Amino acid sequence: MTRALFSLSNGFMTASIAGALLALAALPAGPALAQDRVEASEQAAFRVVTLARGLDHPWGMAFLPGGGILITERTGQLRLFKDGKLQTKAIPGAPQVAARGQGGLLDVALHPDFAENRLVYLSYAGAGPGGAGTEVARARFDGNKLDELEVIFRAEPKTPGGAHYGSRLTFDRSGRLYISLGDRRNYMREAQNPANHLGSIIRLEDDGEIPGDNPFLGVDGTRPEIFSYGHRNVQGLALNPASGEVWAHEHGPRGGDEVNILKAGANYGWPAITYGIDYSGAIISDKTEAPGMEQPVVYWVPSIAPSGMAFYDGDLFPQWKGDLFVGALAGRHLRRLELVGGEVTGQEELLTGLRERIRDVRSGRDGYLYLLTDSRNGRLIRLEPGSP
Repeated sequence: MTRALFSLSNGFMTASIAGALLALAALPAGPALAQDRVEASEQAAFRVVTLARGLDHPWGMAFLPGGGILITERTGQLRLFKDGKLQTKAIPGAPQVAARGQGGLLDVALHPDFAENRLVYLSYAGAGPGGAGTEVARARFDGNKLDELEVIFRAEPKTPGGAHYGSRLTFDRSGRLYISLGDRRNYMREAQNPANHLGSIIRLEDDGEIPGDNPFLGVDGTRPEIFSYGHRNVQGLALNPASGEVWAHEHGPRGGDEVNILKAGANYGWPAITYGIDYSGAIISDKTEAPGMEQPVVYWVPSIAPSGMAFYDGDLFPQWKGDLFVGALAGRHLRRLELVGGEVTGQEELLTGLRERIRDVRSGRDGYLYLLTDSRNGRLIRLEPGSP
């Protein structure tokens, strides 16, 4: 399939909502902490409701059956939003983390059978000989604390520095766990080397065992946990509910952020091919494509610094059904992508008026869209249908 490539440098296939209608509306029934913003997008009007403030660089969230949201804070705390309030105390039992630079407590995901087994998965930067690296642990959540914590994956090698941990988690339809990793920045060339975990996507069984059909299982000189490689810093993973494919996005350097559909054993090119350049302005590669390397579904120049990603599959915004939403850190907005099959046919920038870094976006069980903003006073935000 031919992939559509977009560059923001010429504005092709993008739509800004600069100048969109903003108005104040009365607070709805519920625990909003601030007056709503009502915004008009191309396809739907929506109310922006702040549910909680005071989160310390929140990073990921997971929705509990029956209500409640688990939220990670990069500084190491696992928090619970329940009954309309952010609980004061952190949940005991979270793993020890290396909270420096971009590292710390990162993503959270529930086992597909959480209602029966109560298993919660956490990714984080873990310290060890050589520096730090992405790790994943699972534990049982009894509603108040985590028990039986066990580490099921450690990226190797651990390296110095505090950047590019990747670290999103998602399960596919078969109940297998996908873990996104970064290249640890100063080791970017290793993303082309499947003999280590740097710059790769990991696929495991729910207990950390290696699936029997992993593409590098039994291949000499490779890590059998690897599903795909050649990634820079993947901070977005999402299961496409229509196709069952796992999609990923990753930070480029200056330009070249990408959205990709993951394929077993595929090489996504970093840093041998890229649409970006180094932060210094130096050329990383003079190639944007090469035989045997995948092309992105879409890329962004200049970078928006994507983080968090969700397919909207609720019923409250029928116009958004099947759209892909991506948080933007440097871009300070929420990006909506319209899809036809595996191709992007349009884009729109939302929430530009917030002027906040969007760290995560999730489609809630209740049909609302939820966001986390990245700051020392981070917010949990819910998008609700609304009229200007």
